[in-house]
Amino acid sequence: MMAAKPTKPEEEEPVTASQLAQKVPRPTATTARAPEVSVHARSGETASPGSSAGAPGSSASPASPAVVRMEARNLDFFYGPAQALYQISLPIERNAVTALIGPSGCGKSTFLRCLNRMNDIIPKSRVVGTVTLDGVDIYGGEVDVVDLRRRVGMVFQKSNPFPKSIYENVAYRLRINRIVRRSQIAERVEKALSEAALWDEVKDRLDAPGMGLSGGQQQRLCIARALAIEPEVILMDEPASALDPIATQKVEDLIYQLKSSYTIVIVTHNMQQAARVSDHTAFFMLGKLVEFDRTVKIFTNPGKAITEDYITGRFG
Repeated sequence: MMAAKPTKPEEEEPVTASQLAQKVPRPTATTARAPEVSVHARSGETASPGSSAGAPGSSASPASPAVVRMEARNLDFFYGPAQALYQISLPIERNAVTALIGPSGCGKSTFLRCLNRMNDIIPKSRVVGTVTLDGVDIYGGEVDVVDLRRRVGMVFQKSNPFPKSIYENVAYRLRINRIVRRSQIAERVEKALSEAALWDEVKDRLDAPGMGLSGGQQQRLCIARALAIEPEVILMDEPASALDPIATQKVEDLIYQLKSSYTIVIVTHNMQQAARVSDHTAFFMLGKLVEFDRTVKIFTNPGKAITEDYITGRFG
């Protein structure tokens, strides 16, 4: 006997979150997926592996517990009298990609900039709550903001290469901040360009203007510039939003490769992109964190109806 099919409203047949996720194949990894990070984990603590260690396809030995690299706790942010973020508590796992999604104006980019104090330059802005990096509050009075921004790098939505050569775009900050010896700069430039999957394309024209590269190459040049100072965390604000599909795929492949060495937080409006590249996803709405979980959970079985409505395109 055939099982009864669940009834659906006759007026529409919306795409489910599970169907959306099935349309977006994730990159194939050779290692087991990292265990889920608890929303209530604290910086410097390890989250419980839970049941994921025994998931199908995992190795016989349990996966190592995830470690939280950064964490926001009860974070409020204000532009003058206007409040933009409300009580955001969010752990960011080391060597993983965390995606921030939500409609325009929901506060995800504001939150991203809070992670390396880029909002400090905005007049009359203020922060209430804490953001920790390896257990240290980055808004503490003893924190060197310049050093913080070296440890927590930023890649912006619009590629912004300097009006200099490809080589100097990567070497400039190393030189003016004396981060490495002069004799080591060339080696660091090659390493950064290689990590950004750009070295093979530009190694024979390093003296050419950086602004003469294609849009996708310019964005990867900006990523190389961020990697040159060897940050611990990389923040990306819609890094592929202005790129064509081929260039977008290269940036996504790069993000997936970089997470083995860096902690990455990415803001994106592209649901398929979030499903492809991230390990954890946070859904923001009207300045509040609505839901945070592993990406596979968010896209196949979200805990809140409003999350499913957003990722399946009902609004936003």
